[in-house]
Amino acid sequence: MLRSILNRLLGMMVVMALVVTIVFVIVRVTPGDPAAVMLGPEATAADIAALRSKLGLDGSILEQFGRYVFDISQGNFGQSIFLGEPVTTALAQRAEPTFFLTVFSLVIATVIALPVGILSAYRRGSIFDQAATTIAMFAASVPSFWLGLLFIQFFAVKLGWFDTSGYGGPGASFADRLDHLVLPALALGLVSSALITRFTRASMLDVLNDDYVRTARSKGMSEWRVVLKHAFKNALIPILTVIGLTAALLISGAVVTETVFGLPGVGSLVVSAVLRRDYPVIQGALLVIAGLYVLVNFAIDMLYLAVDPRVRY
Repeated sequence: MLRSILNRLLGMMVVMALVVTIVFVIVRVTPGDPAAVMLGPEATAADIAALRSKLGLDGSILEQFGRYVFDISQGNFGQSIFLGEPVTTALAQRAEPTFFLTVFSLVIATVIALPVGILSAYRRGSIFDQAATTIAMFAASVPSFWLGLLFIQFFAVKLGWFDTSGYGGPGASFADRLDHLVLPALALGLVSSALITRFTRASMLDVLNDDYVRTARSKGMSEWRVVLKHAFKNALIPILTVIGLTAALLISGAVVTETVFGLPGVGSLVVSAVLRRDYPVIQGALLVIAGLYVLVNFAIDMLYLAVDPRVRY
């Protein structure tokens, strides 16, 4: 078990090293001088030289990479050109909306998908199964931002139940801020539930006809105890995998949704940084998102050890 954990930690470090290298290379292979692109056509040669020095672009590639890795190891992602503050501060100030949006979206997707997927597999070929499969395929093809626009038009504009955008004022209560997350969380959660539903159904179908399930039935156990305690528990590993992947995708997928709903989260920060060519913010956000993605996958690997004793050995 310890060896398995150490192998996964080593894999995490390798992945993050590759991510750091790729993020470093992206800025350097961008056509033109990054400093000149950020400052615009009106910048003087002195301004460009000053910014190149500030960004660490005035040394050799090896010197730049070494300085970049050292700064990251110290938790220094650089200074935002347009915000005038450290990238870590900018990301921390906008982390709350993105965090709660991701969590609520994942909860909505899981609460919808697991019961529907289990019941769909149990009633394979029924009208419910066909309807659930069709709706899941349709939901998987719907862009979350388009669904969000529909929600804004109907629930916010027409019915007036929710605000159209924002995250509440500076003195807004926690409940008021959560109220602003209902529509974007529903938009992301409903779309994400389609993938979890299909994987849950497929995983349950693989185990419902196994010998141990038939044995449990022959012992006189109730049908739902057989389905939930025996079948679902053994089908849980691939389901956990897709839930973990969904959580990681929600972190990156929140970018467009936050922009649609005007949420001051990491997603909207990344969009504005791309439009402004604020490379330090873009690099910092990419590293943070990649790090969260790796951590989510590591957490899912640890859940494997708790769910299935066979993985421990």
